[in-house]
Amino acid sequence: MVNVVASVGRNGVHDFILLRASAIILALYTLLLAGFFVVTPSVTFDVWQSFFACTIVKVATIFALLALLTHARIGVWQVLSDYVKSAFLRAALQFVFSATLLAYLVFGLLIVWGV
Repeated sequence: MVNVVASVGRNGVHDFILLRASAIILALYTLLLAGFFVVTPSVTFDVWQSFFACTIVKVATIFALLALLTHARIGVWQVLSDYVKSAFLRAALQFVFSATLLAYLVFGLLIVWGV
């Protein structure tokens, strides 16, 4: 079997499954939010705040955030590996995007759980 050095332990099937799973999670979260707007006749700040105070909605939001970050990480990796030929520049850009996604995760957790 041939080992691909550039994959860092990942392969195309793994990325394919992660992309599809994250897309399904994001679609379900979109349906949750759309259902909220359909069911709620008048969305005020108090109604919105009470909706997001529910633990199930908080957990769903965290799952959606993780799915979005996973989707973005794989997408950025694919685009950079296809279009940026310089290994140093590709690694630097990958680091910047990974750090940005990590910051999004931290701020998302702080916002959702109100710590």
